[in-house]
Amino acid sequence: MTNKKGFSLIEVLVALLLTTIGVLGMVALQGRSIQYTQDSVQRNTAVELANNLIEIMRANPSSLFIKVPPKFPMNSGIINNSIFFKESGQALNNRQACVTNDTTIPKTAKELRDCWAETVETMLPGGADVFDSDVHVCRSSIPGTCDDKGSMIEVQLAWQTREGACLDTVDTNATVCTYTVRVEL
Repeated sequence: MTNKKGFSLIEVLVALLLTTIGVLGMVALQGRSIQYTQDSVQRNTAVELANNLIEIMRANPSSLFIKVPPKFPMNSGIINNSIFFKESGQALNNRQACVTNDTTIPKTAKELRDCWAETVETMLPGGADVFDSDVHVCRSSIPGTCDDKGSMIEVQLAWQTREGACLDTVDTNATVCTYTVRVEL
């Protein structure tokens, strides 16, 4: 009898197969991780931009409410045609280019709104292409519906991504991702 030592060719091939499957799994995991990271960065940008607009609205109540302090004791009644409102598929009313330099900064509600819109188009991927069609700011009593009712303000921002990379939709062919927030001012 001979004592055989070492590995047979079959054992080496099985080990190689298992190692290859493990490496391929890690490569797929890395790719998915990058996709999730990109989506997270874009969502965080959208959250910050939506919060900026909400703060601009809060800082300019006379452009949003019918009656405002100090002349009246509290804000009342949201203006239906506020300069901040925009429905999906429409452009912002009377929008002009944001003018900022060392001596000029936006001061009025309209100037702040226009600079905010320019920032949205610049900071979100493909933002300029989807700003008119998929972004909205409106009164909404039902989530996802601009019905000019109720006291909730809905802000929806959108950006473009490659097909299937939008993680907030069940449509695997979607190329436009959205972030929506509803607040009561």
